[in-house]
Amino acid sequence: MKLKKELNLVDVFCLATGAMVSSGLFILPGLAHALAGPAVVLSYLVAGLLAVPGMFSIVEMATAMPKAGGDYFFVTRSVGPAVGTVSGLLSWFSLSLKSAFALVGMSAFTVLLVDVDMRLVAAGLCVCFVLVNLAGAKEATRFQILLVFGLLALMTVYVVLGFPRVSIRYFEPFAPRGIAAVLSTAGFVFVSFGGLLNVASVAEEIKNPTRVIPLGMVLSLSVICVFYTLMVFVTSGVVGAEKLDFSLTPISDGAAVFMGAPGRVAMSVAAVLAFVSTANAGILSASRYLLALSRDELMPAFVGRVSRRFQTPHVAVTLTGAFMIAVLLLDLKVLVEAASTVVILNNILSNLSVVILRESRLLNYRPAFPSPLYPWMQVAGIAGCTLLIFEMGQQALLISLLLVAGGLFIYWFYGRIKANREYALLHIVERVSAKELSEGMLESELKDIVRERDEWCMDRFDRIIEKTMFLDLEEGMKAEDFFGRMAEEISEVLRVPWEALFRLFMKRESQGSPMILPGVVVSDIVVEGEDLFDVFVIRCREGIEFPGADSKAHMVFLLVGTPNERNLHLHALMSIAQIIQDPSMEEKWLEAKSAEALRDLILLGERRRIC
Repeated sequence: MKLKKELNLVDVFCLATGAMVSSGLFILPGLAHALAGPAVVLSYLVAGLLAVPGMFSIVEMATAMPKAGGDYFFVTRSVGPAVGTVSGLLSWFSLSLKSAFALVGMSAFTVLLVDVDMRLVAAGLCVCFVLVNLAGAKEATRFQILLVFGLLALMTVYVVLGFPRVSIRYFEPFAPRGIAAVLSTAGFVFVSFGGLLNVASVAEEIKNPTRVIPLGMVLSLSVICVFYTLMVFVTSGVVGAEKLDFSLTPISDGAAVFMGAPGRVAMSVAAVLAFVSTANAGILSASRYLLALSRDELMPAFVGRVSRRFQTPHVAVTLTGAFMIAVLLLDLKVLVEAASTVVILNNILSNLSVVILRESRLLNYRPAFPSPLYPWMQVAGIAGCTLLIFEMGQQALLISLLLVAGGLFIYWFYGRIKANREYALLHIVERVSAKELSEGMLESELKDIVRERDEWCMDRFDRIIEKTMFLDLEEGMKAEDFFGRMAEEISEVLRVPWEALFRLFMKRESQGSPMILPGVVVSDIVVEGEDLFDVFVIRCREGIEFPGADSKAHMVFLLVGTPNERNLHLHALMSIAQIIQDPSMEEKWLEAKSAEALRDLILLGERRRIC
């Protein structure tokens, strides 16, 4: 069952922003300051900059394949189901940990108000968020919008009032533990930018994804980078190291310096709102990874069941909530390191996936927002994130290895038995080894995704192209020989004598060159009868020589119809004219691997449809 498309730009912005504005801002600065000193400001900035390549890679793939499961879906289609299983479980694990981290963080603030075991309160809140998400994505994001805009307002007040109170003496020495500590701390706080994964995971539920996904993600990361840097700068500049180091309420401590007790209460309220926002967004997004794994038979089918009433993946949502409650018992520092490591690994896989998808030269991989500065941005992202993991130390490396091994274990003993999925890496291996490894399943899936993404209707021209004959000729020939061969090929299909067809084609050719663009020929004839129209498409790699033409034809369209189908005839001519305007069409035409690939080029060509 399909998920409802009901999320707009504001929903997407708030989903990503709400997931990023939480523990990464209201708890981590104190722990991070103890590791890097005042240079923690640079650590947050470096982490934000290293999130940019991953963001653009996710945007590109999400606009090409807006499906539930986000980066898992992309990685599976690029590197294969084994790595995809690892990626999907890593993303689910990361978002669930981040949400659990937010719930744990609430205890540091509520003890200021009431004496109660906040693990029980956190578990209760988790159950509430599960119920909200079971009701639907739109209901969950409405709640998210209120939380996010309230948070941004309070954060603006904090920066505006706190900036004049910053003391330069708190920045001396700036980096007491050196650049290595700045980099390792950047890895430690990288989890703060994990909210970008949330958008990719709900891409299937976004209206107009080709516009909303890139705009929402770029706006969200830009806003959060600015706010993180400014708020950490203000906090470091108004709270001394003695009080800030290891503090679990750093922003509230900063507010108390220049706003007094009311400021502490206001920012404590903001922190609780942020934690609520992250937990809510985390359950919404993490559950979609389990849904996608189940759809691809890499997890049991019952995990992917969708509620008929609410059209939400109720089993996946419930399992995610149960896991979050279980990890509430983990140590906070271990929780943060594990979550950050997983987010870094997912950024590496996302950047790698874009490289593989681009280099596979899949004709139906059509992102609406290609990543800028390819491939240098992806290479920089992979190198930078790898450096962060090594700088974080042995524990981060051990966590990485254990998580990857766990994902591969699940794939080997469950997913491998059922998985039968084609992926882009096979197409690269095909080019290098000259062996036939793919069957066109991935191209077909990508074609269906593009149609669904762009909400295309199927007009009569589409239906004709889906069923018609596509011929792939190797040897070159003259026009007369070509028309003679084609008359024989299509006479049985049309039930018209080949001699009659041949005469009509030659008569049409004698009226002037049918070449409408260099390398492209459209020859249309009218036959006797009623209710007959068809289009035949031919590729000739060596080219066909037409009298009076300046170049050989590699792309030929033969249109055959009866007089009463004149309107369809004109519509087909108009459609072909629009499709061949693509400047890269000739290159794609000659590179296409098969007749089915040629068919997809025509079906996915840019044109106006009349339905």
